[in-house]
This record gives sequence, structure tokens and C-alpha cells, in this order.
Amino acid sequence: MIEALFPLARPILHGLDAETAHDLTLRGLSLLPPRSPAPDDAALAVELFGRRFPNPVGLAAGFDKGARVADAMLGLGFGFVEVGGVVPRPQPGNPRPRVFRLTRDRAVINRFGLNSEGLDAVADRLAARAGRPGIVGVNIGANKDASDRIADYVACTARLAPHVAFLTVNVSSPNTPGLRDLQGEAFLDDLLARVVAARDASGARPAILLKIAPDIALDGLDAMSATALRRGIDGLVVSNTTIARPPTLAETVLAEETGGLSGRPLFAASTRLLAETFLRVGDRIPLIGVGGIDSAETAWTKIRAGARLLQLYSALVYEGPGLVGTIKRGLADRLRAERLTSLAPAVGRDAADIARSL
Repeated sequence: MIEALFPLARPILHGLDAETAHDLTLRGLSLLPPRSPAPDDAALAVELFGRRFPNPVGLAAGFDKGARVADAMLGLGFGFVEVGGVVPRPQPGNPRPRVFRLTRDRAVINRFGLNSEGLDAVADRLAARAGRPGIVGVNIGANKDASDRIADYVACTARLAPHVAFLTVNVSSPNTPGLRDLQGEAFLDDLLARVVAARDASGARPAILLKIAPDIALDGLDAMSATALRRGIDGLVVSNTTIARPPTLAETVLAEETGGLSGRPLFAASTRLLAETFLRVGDRIPLIGVGGIDSAETAWTKIRAGARLLQLYSALVYEGPGLVGTIKRGLADRLRAERLTSLAPAVGRDAADIARSL
């Protein structure tokens, strides 16, 4: 029903500023009755992190920062949902306006600044969904004014580990000053060591993922990949939003806004980085492909570049929730056309070509 209503609702939502429209969307989703998604094609299932994902299409962090509508989004057919980002203490983020639609580019720029209700509120909501079906993870960060940012990640890990399937360590948001400095080799090594230790001490076993920026240089990717392998983390999320502004952007005035760019213009850079990452880690660390997915074709390219799982968000602004089913049907059709019984044989098979061509 909600998929069918989106074409009618979109002109109304897009007549509002982007953040107000998003808040109204969350409010509406929170009022939906519980809904079980239709069964997925068995060929789309992915076995990863000791769990069975019914399909590879996940909701990226940022949509549901407060963990208010995870079950509603699972009901729309997502194979998994990542809530957050969350930081230990509540913080308002940057002043509004702080999110902008680049409509002609099918893109979004945001500079939210990790606005968060804080760890207590999010932990309580995640704890309350104990026993419900569906795979839910959480994106964790550090408060803007933290004196010890690594301690903030450790606090989030210790509190949230019992309630989620995975924790994504976000060191790549462009909207928190100095956060990307944690991608440096020494900082990252210490951060991951302490997060893994906190996870292990919790008695729970959620997967630990690391989300990286698309703007990282290849020598930095070398160091980051080596650190991730050494610390035994469970996956890499490639990638976050970009501070770059491709010269092809049509919305030239809005493109001058500061913040992270997501959506269609991010596809080439994020997919090239995904392929480069796969060439470095291969099957040793599973990859989650994010950035510019807005069709079955772009999803398939991410898989061929090395992604075991996928995430999207910005495309929902333009295509609506029906996009999830469209992508899943397209992937299933592709598997049948190639006589494949699962996605696994396609993962990374064209990484070298994609790294060179995008």
C-alpha cells in the first residue's frame, strides 16, 4: 500500500524542505501496523556473519537515526536495516537547513553533523525489539566535543552489542570536524582494537563493520585494509558520502552547499573504491556496497565489484519504497538469465575491470 501511495505523496513531500519531509515520513512509518514482507526469491539469500539475510538489499544508516522505524522498514522488504548514527550523549547536530535535494542530479547533500538522541534512547528502543524477526544493526560515532573519541565508540559498543546483529564503526562522516582523522593507521588500529575488545567483553557477538570514505587515497586504502585484516573485523562498508563535487552536477548552486554528497553522482567513485577494496582483501573481509544504488543494474554492478551486501538511502527520496522490490526482482532475473543459483559467484568477478573503467 505505501509503495503505491508514494507517487501521490512525493509532490507534497518535495514541496517541503527536505528535513521536514523526512520527519513526516518517519512519523508516518511509525504509525504503520506491523507488516511481514513477502518471501524473497531463495537465490537472493546471503549467509554472512553467522546469519541468513533473506536478500542483500539493506537500508543505510542515516534514515532512521533514532531506531524508531526499523521494523517498518523491514516490513517494506529490506533484507536488513542499519539505524543511527548514534553517539553517547544527545547532540543537536548542525544548524538547519542542513539537507538539500539536488533533484536534477538525483542526489542529496547533508551536513547533519551526527544529530542524535543519544545512546540511552537508542539502546532502549533496540532492547525493546528483542525477539522480533529481522536483521538490525547500528552505526556508531563520537560526540563532536568528546575529549576521547575512541572512548565514545567503546561506550556505544558495550551498550549496544547485546541488541544488534552488527555495529558499524563510522570514522568517515564528513560533517564532524576531525572525525576522518580516525582513518589514519595508528588511530584506526587503536580504535578497532578497543571496539573489538569491548564487543568481546559484552558477551554478545555482533559483527564489527568499518565504514570508510570514498575520498580516501589508494595508499590510505592499503593501510586501512591491512589494519582491518590485522584486527579481525567482520566487514567493510564502502562507502560514506563524499566531499567531492563532480563537475557533471546540474544543480550548480546547491552543489556549493557544504556537506556530504550522496545519491547517483556518488556511484562511480564509491563503486571504484569498492572494487579497489575487493582487490586488496578478496574473500577475507566481506564488503557492503553503498553509494548511488538506484536500480537493479547499479546493484548488480556493486556485486560484481565485490559487494556481498548492499545498502541504499538517497534513492528512496526520488524513487520511493517500491525501489526495494524493483531491485530484488531485477537481481533475481539476472541470476536466472545467467543460470546462477546464488549471488556468490558474481561477487567481485569484475572488480579489476570496474576499478579501471569507472
